[in-house]
Amino acid sequence: MANSKYEYVKSFEVEDEIMFPNLIVVRIGDRHFQRFSEVHEFEKPNDEKALKLMSLCATLVLQEYPDIVFSFGFSDEYSFVFKQTTKFYQRRASKVVSIIVSFFTSVYVTKWKEFFPEKELKYPPSFHARPIVCASLEVLQEYLAWRQQHCHITNQYNTCLWELVKSGKTEKEALEILKGTQKQERNELLFQHFGINYRTLPQMFRQGSCVLRTEVEDIVKYSENGTPIKRMRRDTTTVHSKNIAGRSFWNEHQSLLKELGGFTKDVGKINSDYIRSFLFESKLMASTWIVIRIDGCHFHRFSEVHDFEKPNDEQALNLMNSCAVAVLQEFADVVFSYGVSDEYSFVLKKDSQFCQRKASNIVSIMVSFFTSMYVMNWKAFFPQKELKYCPAFDGRAVCYPSTEILRDYLAWRQVDCHINNQYNTCFWMLVKSGKSKSEAQRTLKGTQAQEKKEMLAWFGIDDYNALPVMFRQGSSVFRDGMAPNENRAAGKKPCYKVIVEHCNIIEQSFWEEHPGILG
Repeated sequence: MANSKYEYVKSFEVEDEIMFPNLIVVRIGDRHFQRFSEVHEFEKPNDEKALKLMSLCATLVLQEYPDIVFSFGFSDEYSFVFKQTTKFYQRRASKVVSIIVSFFTSVYVTKWKEFFPEKELKYPPSFHARPIVCASLEVLQEYLAWRQQHCHITNQYNTCLWELVKSGKTEKEALEILKGTQKQERNELLFQHFGINYRTLPQMFRQGSCVLRTEVEDIVKYSENGTPIKRMRRDTTTVHSKNIAGRSFWNEHQSLLKELGGFTKDVGKINSDYIRSFLFESKLMASTWIVIRIDGCHFHRFSEVHDFEKPNDEQALNLMNSCAVAVLQEFADVVFSYGVSDEYSFVLKKDSQFCQRKASNIVSIMVSFFTSMYVMNWKAFFPQKELKYCPAFDGRAVCYPSTEILRDYLAWRQVDCHINNQYNTCFWMLVKSGKSKSEAQRTLKGTQAQEKKEMLAWFGIDDYNALPVMFRQGSSVFRDGMAPNENRAAGKKPCYKVIVEHCNIIEQSFWEEHPGILG
């Protein structure tokens, strides 16, 4: 990061490390699944293709992140269990949660057409996520039993509901019939009225899906006498089991015993209130500005694989800007955003009650939505380039108590934009002139701004300020138009347009010209 007088704002960042020996579970769920399933006409009560898409997402998450050893999912949710010794991103809750939900979302959008070739993705799906901190293996066992029990109860109820609706009842009538019914009563309803033996329904519907690690024996070559030489290869497998929290299931899978340990007894009665007490939830301080900062994960590699122009790819930056515009259009509480390179900061108003100010919900939803837009908008900005693999972003939430400190944070990011862009412009000019990357780094080591300007002049860039303003000052995204009080006076509803500008947000003049942003 650049050194500047604004760097003090980093002191407001709060560490959210999940301490050893707690086990880490990340639970993902669709943000507005009922609406999403209706808009995309999913079959009721279960759409097999939709469930298989979710299962594929879980499988690719395990393949991408070796520290995840087990996952369980049903309907619109999946829980991911990390190995006991994980140091994944140093166990910071916000980073762990945001990366997993971002990659999951990226796969979901990317793979949509494989499962629904005849259906357009009508709007960007987004997921929320939260960390569950299990103090012991016994807590994890009870958590898994709770989620599988919830799968069974929900599926049995929904199967009854939709069979009643298909038979001619309204949803309201069906809900009234099912009100207060118990498990056995619902089984009898299905069998006696619709001829359905609940136990014969597909396992995936009743029991959910487990994705876990396994080892596969591969023949890598043959010896001179024809004897096969074998090697074990890590893989993933999807299974359906009646009791994923039972000792028998656990003991069948060596990867679970190795990375998590074994259960000493089976779960009796499930105490859901006890399990909920382990849900890790940090509420952000009231009456403070909330900033959600999103950063690309491993974007150096991503930009190289996708042949982004150096030091700046205008289309890649405009793609990021389009995602930021969509965030402001989707979330009314976001009043301003600033972005540069592969990062974007989103400012939520001081009195925001979005997600009851729960940090993991806010961060995961915004990172997921941003990721969804990035993948969906890719072709609009790179029509000739295939998206070669799924991008992912991480996010964090920071609270700033005053408008002055918030502005200093934004100033810090813009100063950083300028210093990094000047350095990168010099660096890539040196590389393009024939120097290796290490030679270019040595040449630039310890140089000051004036020396870099002189270096750029060697390459024909006499005026650094003549470079595109988006590269030098980043992008500011905000709502512009008639202020709400002006609209009310005119008897109209508030009318805003989300715009992208490339301007100096350090100076007072910008904020004086746009008093409504932080007003």
